[in-house]
Amino acid sequence: MKKSKRQTKLSVNINKIATLRNARGEDLPDLIQVAKDFEKAGCHGITVHPRPDERHIRYRDVKLLKKTVKGEFNIEGYPNQKFINLVLKVKPHQVTLVPDPPEAITSNAGWDTIAHQKFLEEIVSTFKKKNIRVSIFMENHLKKIEMAKKIGCNRIEMYTGPYAKKFLKDKKKAILPYQKAAYFADQIGLEINAGHDLNLINLSYFLKKIPIIKEVSIGHALICDCLYYGIKETTKKYLAQLK
Repeated sequence: MKKSKRQTKLSVNINKIATLRNARGEDLPDLIQVAKDFEKAGCHGITVHPRPDERHIRYRDVKLLKKTVKGEFNIEGYPNQKFINLVLKVKPHQVTLVPDPPEAITSNAGWDTIAHQKFLEEIVSTFKKKNIRVSIFMENHLKKIEMAKKIGCNRIEMYTGPYAKKFLKDKKKAILPYQKAAYFADQIGLEINAGHDLNLINLSYFLKKIPIIKEVSIGHALICDCLYYGIKETTKKYLAQLK
């Protein structure tokens, strides 16, 4: 009897679609239709990251997407009160907490769960009471990962930016700290997601070396690839990397 292989899921971050739309202040491209098209093409979920200034995803978008997305809906962001209220109202399948200040261009560091233990415990508890899975953006620091478990998180999302930068120079060296952190997290009962700068060049190797990854959230590179290949073919290419 063959063992069933764990299938890593692909969640597409559509922030960049919203950025393009907002450049003209209208509804082109149609964010909601793009989300539908990605799901029709085979992606497993949609990710959005609303920021306080709504420079890409707007809070209104999040509410509309909740009615539209048929797969898994993931909302990521810094847990200020406005964000917390939005998540509690929308009730996505997953919320991913990131430590970005409002002015940050993109996520570039993981949480210091030790320094922010009390702050995070209360927030995680609030979301879990509403049956919302909680993931937290993390670097490869074992003590901080251990604290994420104590805080009550269901998952961690591995910040893969450093991996992507080092991959072209020495992929074996680049993956080692992620393997160590991922299997440590798995042993203590945390599930694992990954995201940031993953693309068609480095994704397959990452998952081959860490096959226990539950979900990858990819936005910038995937949307850029859509300019060349289109939504259907790009989604097909990324799904092939997951096998």
